[in-house]
Amino acid sequence: MSIDIKAKIEELAAKLQKDPVLLQDFEKDPVKTLEKLTGIDLPDDQLQPLISGIKAKLAASGLSDKLEGLKKLF
Repeated sequence: MSIDIKAKIEELAAKLQKDPVLLQDFEKDPVKTLEKLTGIDLPDDQLQPLISGIKAKLAASGLSDKLEGLKKLF
């Protein structure tokens, strides 16, 4: 079974951004939240690259939103 990690990060980050409760769960316990979202129970160390990618995507998205808000001021 082979998965496209980048596509999975995009997919999961989008799901988290659409659901504030799910996003809070991810912030509290990313491993359990990802296991719930994917339906796959993997060892924590195997989920870490996915977690790191999702956190980076969410942070970049948050920064993008803030820059858009700043543009509206000018």
